[in-house]
Amino acid sequence: MMNDIAVIIINYNTSKYTLDCIDSVVKLTDKSINYDIIVIDNNSTIDDFNYLKNNFPRQDNIILKRSVINTGFGGGNMLGVQFAKAKYLLFLNNDAFLQNDCLSILFNYMESHPKVGVSTAQNYDEHGKHVISFDHNKGIRKLIFGRSFLEKNFSKNHPKRKKDYTEPVTVNYVNGAFMFFRSSVFADVGGFDTNIFLYFEEMDICYRMQKQNYTSVLVPDAKITHYQGASTGTSKIISKEGFLSYFYVIKKNYSYSKYVFIRLYYCLSFLVKPKKWFLLPLALKGVHLSESLKLKQKIQF
Repeated sequence: MMNDIAVIIINYNTSKYTLDCIDSVVKLTDKSINYDIIVIDNNSTIDDFNYLKNNFPRQDNIILKRSVINTGFGGGNMLGVQFAKAKYLLFLNNDAFLQNDCLSILFNYMESHPKVGVSTAQNYDEHGKHVISFDHNKGIRKLIFGRSFLEKNFSKNHPKRKKDYTEPVTVNYVNGAFMFFRSSVFADVGGFDTNIFLYFEEMDICYRMQKQNYTSVLVPDAKITHYQGASTGTSKIISKEGFLSYFYVIKKNYSYSKYVFIRLYYCLSFLVKPKKWFLLPLALKGVHLSESLKLKQKIQF
């Protein structure tokens, strides 16, 4: 039997967030929606995993699976997809908590808008402040002119990210913390690219959907609280991983000349930004995925 929605959540050493995230889905989702919650533990420490397992909800529609290796964001979610049988897939960060019945709102929206491949909820931080829920493709125009210029002068294709919207808006790509996909479209484009360990998966997959004439939409009636960065943290190592992922996506989806121009731009700009010097060797070498954290993971049973 196919359910309406499969909610896929990754846990990595933040089990308390994961449990609260699950609780927000259970408490706020209308009983008329048939859904499963699939939690993938991405090889957390054994203490964190045991805490999650020992406090895990005992419901038939909520399951927990553990990976023997940290496969990253895309890999963990693709593992979860293997256990999903639903018309829609919601990839939900464990540090993102529903404020209202997001599942029903987006299910109904997607049912009536068949050319939308993915939708997202409006994001707020833990203090109730509106934060961005989507972004623009990070190409040459963005680097040269900046987001503000593009939003002011090319607003049709670059809607304002910092606006608190009241009506749905079509965007380049949605926030990775909350991605509500039409399962058939997700399958058609091949799902997440598991070469990417962390960051820019959403830019990549939304671009591939657009090539097949499916749109990405913010539906602001659905609202979440997102504790930004709680699931990954911030460090030079994480910044390097994001830089690697960005260049992989550019090289994969765009022309080689664009890749070369953007790489040269960063090489030159980093020279006058001492805080970014740690990224300069990556840019000079060509930003290869051989430097990725993905290749440093070890199997741990």
